[in-house]
Amino acid sequence: MQTVLVIEDSKLLRVQREHTLKKAGFLVVTAIDGIEALTVAREIHPDLILLDMLLPELDGPSVLRALKADPATAQIPVVVVTGLSQMNAEKLMHDGAAAFLEKNQLLTNSEPLLYTIKKALEGCPV
Repeated sequence: MQTVLVIEDSKLLRVQREHTLKKAGFLVVTAIDGIEALTVAREIHPDLILLDMLLPELDGPSVLRALKADPATAQIPVVVVTGLSQMNAEKLMHDGAAAFLEKNQLLTNSEPLLYTIKKALEGCPV
């Protein structure tokens, strides 16, 4: 069973994503801020990380850069989920994100999330 670390400070969105991913057959671990996210990622070495950008303690872009700078976590695919516009997508991809999804795309349909996670786990461009 593949493990996904969901990093999301909104309880509603965190629970929603956790439910969706568990239903799809993933083991799900969660973190609510950037500091906890880095600790958990280093401890459990998940197969994939689902990362919100607006987090307390340490923001998403800083978490992404820290994950990619650490040899222990650098190879873990990171799918960025944010409410910010796609103008940030190019920068995030340059910083090491495997894919970029806008939160509003996922509010009523989980298929883009599951598709993106599957492709990122296969190492395919998304």
